[in-house]
Amino acid sequence: MLSPLLLPVSLQARAQELTLRRAVEADLESLMELLSDDPISATRGDRADEADAAAYAAALHAILDDPSNELLLAVNASGEAVATMQLTRIPGMARRGATRLLVEAVRVRSTHRSGGIGEAMMRWVVDTAAPAMGASLVQLTSDQARTDAHRFYERLGFVGSHLGFKYQLR
Repeated sequence: MLSPLLLPVSLQARAQELTLRRAVEADLESLMELLSDDPISATRGDRADEADAAAYAAALHAILDDPSNELLLAVNASGEAVATMQLTRIPGMARRGATRLLVEAVRVRSTHRSGGIGEAMMRWVVDTAAPAMGASLVQLTSDQARTDAHRFYERLGFVGSHLGFKYQLR
């Protein structure tokens, strides 16, 4: 894990307080639910299906064991997992040796969207996590179909500066 991050932390998302903490093995079901609670992810095969639990468990262990990655979970006062995101620290040669912080798989439970949770999480990434991890650039990708998400990220100051490409291996 990325030791500079002091977790858990409290985040204020409008009218509710959240705790942002590292995900643990016991969070597997909640993580699966958060990933599948998204129509675009569901079309890619993300389902909260017990038949897929072993694949998700293997991925979770790989992330937890990788010191360049953090898998975070936001929980409300009731203990319900309401959001998740993965952070990956990427040292690089470009931009005079800049370190990047990649934000991936940002998901807010559908019943909690538009409540300031995503904004609180992303502001924490920019204001706290990136500097603590020595990053001078925060980057993310977003599916082209996520036009609402694009407006959200732009409102927070992110700039759609690059075009991403993917090559699906079989």
